[in-house]
Amino acid sequence: MTRLRPARRTGGRRIPVRTLLASALLTAVVAVPAAAAAPAAPQGAPASAPVRDEVSASAAQQVAHFYGAYIDAVAAEDGGALASSLRGFYLTPGFRERLAGWEKTNHADGVLRAQNVPAGFRVTAGDSGAGHTWSTVRLTWGSAAGPTYTTLTVRSDLATGKISGIRD
Repeated sequence: MTRLRPARRTGGRRIPVRTLLASALLTAVVAVPAAAAAPAAPQGAPASAPVRDEVSASAAQQVAHFYGAYIDAVAAEDGGALASSLRGFYLTPGFRERLAGWEKTNHADGVLRAQNVPAGFRVTAGDSGAGHTWSTVRLTWGSAAGPTYTTLTVRSDLATGKISGIRD
């Protein structure tokens, strides 16, 4: 899934962050398939063989919903309540704990791996295997005249659809 969009703006008009959150949550509930619906590995293939399929595309879509809503929430600077709620919904409890430790050590937002807010993002589906799927998130920083990029690898659990790891 390739998508680059500016944070908090669509067609020159502002969309309330709460509207974006409601839309993202509704789409996430509808878009994430149950673990039982995941296709089985092909006959003769090792159980841990990576595959690209609808499950990884769906997980990448879930990651895109999270990053879109999260960037808008952080940019709105609402005191962190909305960003915290998004983390609670989209991230596994164990990952939230590890993320808090990373943030304390690095003095930065662990989801964005930065102290400021990116101008946009793009999510690309990756491989799946061993109960996880990986997506690549490219954050865009700066202006159109000279943007820079940060690439993150986001791991999602296939059973829950929740984000369970981020590495840069």
